[in-house]
Amino acid sequence: MPLALLALAIGAFGIGTTEFVTSGLLPEVAEEFGVSIPTAGLLTTGYALGVVVGAPMLAIVGSRVPRKRMLMALMGLFVAGNALSAVAPIFGVMLAGRIVASLAHGAFFGIGAIVAAGLVAPHKKAGAIAMMFTGLTVANVVGVPLGTLVGQNLGWRVTFFIIAGLGVLAILGITALVPPQPLPERSPIRGELAAFRNPQVLLAMGMTVLGFGGVFTMSTYVTPMMTEVTGFAPSSVTWLLVLFGLGMVAGNLVGGRYADRALMPMLYVSLSALAIVLALLPLTAHNKIAAAVTIPLIGAFGFASVPPLQKRVLDQTADAPTLASAVNIGAFNLGNAMAAWLGGLVISAGFSYTAPNWVGALMAASALVLALVSASLERRTNRDGGRIVAGSPAAAMTATASASR
Repeated sequence: MPLALLALAIGAFGIGTTEFVTSGLLPEVAEEFGVSIPTAGLLTTGYALGVVVGAPMLAIVGSRVPRKRMLMALMGLFVAGNALSAVAPIFGVMLAGRIVASLAHGAFFGIGAIVAAGLVAPHKKAGAIAMMFTGLTVANVVGVPLGTLVGQNLGWRVTFFIIAGLGVLAILGITALVPPQPLPERSPIRGELAAFRNPQVLLAMGMTVLGFGGVFTMSTYVTPMMTEVTGFAPSSVTWLLVLFGLGMVAGNLVGGRYADRALMPMLYVSLSALAIVLALLPLTAHNKIAAAVTIPLIGAFGFASVPPLQKRVLDQTADAPTLASAVNIGAFNLGNAMAAWLGGLVISAGFSYTAPNWVGALMAASALVLALVSASLERRTNRDGGRIVAGSPAAAMTATASASR
């Protein structure tokens, strides 16, 4: 594999670390700024909403800029946002820094995947893309726990300075190792937008929002839940995050392996299991061993849905996948924002720190319902064949596909 992939993986590692590290540092940030835990949870919500906005916006901009230059610019934005968070004098400034950093997230992964695939022979493209995304998964095993440990012992500002330094390292790596990239061919924006008239694309994105979003009802408030309810010491949260990260890595590998073989059954299993373990956590959170088992299972079943959901969108937008793929990355983070916000509302209403997990279970169950609707619609379309009823969702879907061809 080319060394250029290492530079992309470093960037992915930094992005993955900054996305999730606030979950382990919420009490420290809330105490310094004198805000509540639910208010501090807006750091997760703000970041996720920034990805939602930044993914399509910067993906469109990136289609008109040489890819190497665009990757460097995106990492520059990432560095600026994390540095602003590190020096923030008030909570609002830190929130602004989080949003600035988040704008680079979706476009970096979208453009980076294209660059990674172009660095190797055609039969190695999937491995190259996986190598870049390894940085994201490793961030949840190494970056987030270490960032939490550093923040708890040296101060959370040090954590964000280190993350900004990772961004600088990625810029240097991209500059030195990624070969010059030609200006990408312009694709009609109208063709990219047409994909969103396909009901299956919208259903897939709905599954993305609700399914993976459910994971964040747990991860956003995992620190206060584990310390206040379960009785773990703050230092133990680091190792719980390691377990959560290992579950995510395992789930991602399993989901990726089976997405090509049986995509919809993989979604049925992962979403059903995710809803069950989220519903169980309010019970298992009262026992340290049971909680330590449940948390990595949530990570595993949550991330097992990621590859099939992303592939589902790509399968439904084969003729114009770029914008839809970037928007689906934003959809993951829209779900994250919704989950963190709803979890904060539940806690603010006076319920326990375990209560947001019930919200997550309902979100995952709702995603399962959408998966069943999507499969039913697909079966009906295949069964009707050339006899699709005019004006039906199946007819609209077929018309869209025909227009795109």
